[in-house]
Amino acid sequence: MPDFRELSALVRSRVPLVCIETVEEPKVLRLIDRLAREDNLDLYRWSVADGLSQQNFRYGPAKGGNGLFATVGDAAPANAGSDGQRRPIADTRPLERALHYIDKDARRGLYVLLDPHPFLDDPVVLRLIREVVLNHPVSERTLVLVAPRISLPSELSRHAAHMTLRIPDLDGIKRLLKEELDFYRQQNDRPVRGESATVNALVQQVAGLPEDDVRRLLRNAVRDDGLITADDLSRVIRHKQGLLGGTALAVDMTPLGPDDIGGLGALKTWLARRRPVFTGERSAPGLPVPKGVLLLGVQGAGKSLAAKVIAGSWRVPLLRLDIASLYDKFTGETERKLREALAGAEAMAPAVLWIDEIEKALAGGGDADGGVSRRLLGHLLTWMNEQQARLFLVATANDVSALPPELLRKGRFDEIFFVDLPTPAVRRDIFDIHLRRHGQDPAQFDLDALVVVTDGFSGAELEQLVVAGRYESLADGRALETAHLVAEAARTRPLSVIMAEQVAALRDWAASRCVPAD
Repeated sequence: MPDFRELSALVRSRVPLVCIETVEEPKVLRLIDRLAREDNLDLYRWSVADGLSQQNFRYGPAKGGNGLFATVGDAAPANAGSDGQRRPIADTRPLERALHYIDKDARRGLYVLLDPHPFLDDPVVLRLIREVVLNHPVSERTLVLVAPRISLPSELSRHAAHMTLRIPDLDGIKRLLKEELDFYRQQNDRPVRGESATVNALVQQVAGLPEDDVRRLLRNAVRDDGLITADDLSRVIRHKQGLLGGTALAVDMTPLGPDDIGGLGALKTWLARRRPVFTGERSAPGLPVPKGVLLLGVQGAGKSLAAKVIAGSWRVPLLRLDIASLYDKFTGETERKLREALAGAEAMAPAVLWIDEIEKALAGGGDADGGVSRRLLGHLLTWMNEQQARLFLVATANDVSALPPELLRKGRFDEIFFVDLPTPAVRRDIFDIHLRRHGQDPAQFDLDALVVVTDGFSGAELEQLVVAGRYESLADGRALETAHLVAEAARTRPLSVIMAEQVAALRDWAASRCVPAD
């Protein structure tokens, strides 16, 4: 157990002050109890609720026969006496009084202080801790501070060693899952069921969490109904999202898959080849995890939907980051919000991080905004180069001329795809998708005629065509027919007509610079 080896090494090397920052207090206490038993040490524990108490007090003959009571160091061997008992020390709920006792009356051993951080600013408490620490070479009293966060004053930091509990790796998570699966089988005389892809996604999603949280979430997934399903994944996502607090990330577990978007054949193939590596199903020595893609294209052509489809088909959460919403009037706050959002995204990994219309947030106006957009861009580019979390970045943009050139250089993204207006075959697929989504049978419509009258329409415009047709059919009191859709198409002026020059310029620019998504 690496955590126990690290803790025992610190104590046995006579470090006087050990700080353990963790939310897994029960696990830490188990490790300390084990160390006290193995090294035959007195073990004391303090909290503001209970005061100071010895956790392993024993009755028995002391060395030299000088009394009926003895601490661990004086007692007979464990097999000759009773188990350790808890012995409260009177009037030690205030930390100052507990430290007085440790400093003046306590013996060699471990002294665990639970959540002492609110009291470390007290000069008396600070001085008493220093007294114990400085006397450690003689008394061998080791203070162990345990709290979710510990910020030591400079007077103590030079004497302290900090320790953080290790989180389970994938092999460790699989062992925990196997324990839960075996236990369920023993209790219910039947195995847990679930698709292997969903089970693998569950293992990936709990990665990065403390062991206690991992075990609890796996237990909930297994024992609620004996099935591992998408609902269990959603539960894990909600738990991780709750840990983030208030950040600029919107989190969603989308059910969309490749069949929910028309066309984009080249992009779908590219993503399918990289999915097993990103999800951890496959690996190869030296092969990096996919980093992300930049999707350029005409508005409404399906870039945003593609981001949702990637997350849905890979069975990971979709994290939407609206960089424009980070801007704050106070100096430094915008950059702080971006750092918090990116840190939150890393905590949610594995996930797809989606930045929509990235050019609007990072284009900036020179120094017109005080250089905020430049600093945001710099921080984002540095993060893209250095972050190691299993995050797949999907950035979308409509106006390539507004994109900073630093963002487009090779290596920022794995690939830059251009999402063009749908071809006739793709328009047919899009009609098929949206008619079915609206409860219609595509076989009852003349799709060939619809493809002809919608030349130049984007995917979003085709979807709205079906919606508008349904309104017209409802007003007519008739079922939706091809005629409704044809009439609506005749009344619609697509973006490719309204902004013909801009669309043509974008398509010309992308022709030799981007990989076609179709």
